[in-house]
Amino acid sequence: MDREDSLERLGATTDEPADLFEHFEQRSVGGRTHHVLTAARHGVERGTVIVEESDAVVRGYPSVPRVLVLDPGLPSFFEGTDSVTIEEKLDGFNVRIAVAGGDGDVPLAFTRSGYVCPYTTARARDRLPLAAFFAEHPTKVLCTELIGPETPYTTHDYEGVDSHEFRVFDVRDRESGDPVPVADRRSLCAEYGVGQPRWFGRSEPSAAVETVRDAIDELDAAGREGVVVKSADGESMVKYTTESQHHAELAYAFSLPFEHGRDFVFSRIVRDAFQAVESGDSDDRLRERARDLGESILHPMVSTIRDVRDGDPVGERHTVRGDPDAIDALFEHLDDQSLTIDRRSDRREDGKRVVEFVKVAESSRDRIQYYLEGGTRDE
Repeated sequence: MDREDSLERLGATTDEPADLFEHFEQRSVGGRTHHVLTAARHGVERGTVIVEESDAVVRGYPSVPRVLVLDPGLPSFFEGTDSVTIEEKLDGFNVRIAVAGGDGDVPLAFTRSGYVCPYTTARARDRLPLAAFFAEHPTKVLCTELIGPETPYTTHDYEGVDSHEFRVFDVRDRESGDPVPVADRRSLCAEYGVGQPRWFGRSEPSAAVETVRDAIDELDAAGREGVVVKSADGESMVKYTTESQHHAELAYAFSLPFEHGRDFVFSRIVRDAFQAVESGDSDDRLRERARDLGESILHPMVSTIRDVRDGDPVGERHTVRGDPDAIDALFEHLDDQSLTIDRRSDRREDGKRVVEFVKVAESSRDRIQYYLEGGTRDE
């Protein structure tokens, strides 16, 4: 790997290769050496991968900012933009699918941090028309969410998704990261029969405020996550989430109370507070919101403390379904990340292997057990 050349190709904001490449980690995937940037540095996105043998670059997905109030947030952010598009933001596992090893190579699914997930790779090859797509678009990246109740990373239910499905929310150039315009991307995915997030329309930025409000009301009632608003060319984007999502994320955090930092918790409360103000919540509606927020904090934590007291496992519960070899590769991948896995069941259904397991939250389990046994806490 020529670091001088790679620095220029990546468009890094430093002139010294060592400043950037000291932050890359070396990994071996399928007999190939990958260099992975695990955190954003010098203008290069987290999860950017350089494949040593082919010298191919797979850009990381850019961080998406958030608006806390729609008006004037959207018109201000998209000032000078003729039109924006509104699509649903899905609660799933974000992976980029690309061919990065040279001619005739197979697609791989890269996580946000640049790992190759063997389970998601196998499911993508099974569920998506990857051979046809990459035969025509070898230098593109499919940016997807793996959604549904049976994944090793998220467990959100979606109507019509019994196990798991992929939804493509972006198509980008593999090396530059430049996006395909939204309308072109939707047409391209439709051509290949690839699922996409729900579309709520296109309008000029100020008119989008009301469209987003209506979409958020509908999504909130269904317990969905929110929306992403993009410029028509796909270059600029912001996200906005529902009250139910804020509370669901708080419930998740407090079900594993010693795994997540204060910033995670505080940011969700801030989002909810600004949304309450912009929504013009009445005193009664604000009391309802406050009650829901409080329940999302206390109930999950109490449930977890009781589980530890009773000797039950605590952590993230998942179900995966697929080819036995892909399931084995998944657990090897999780083991490589030093995760403690408690397998609750392992069975066969219709020729597929189905495993229910818990990613054990050791910090929360051990800390709660310590307090239950009389340990003290400095505050």
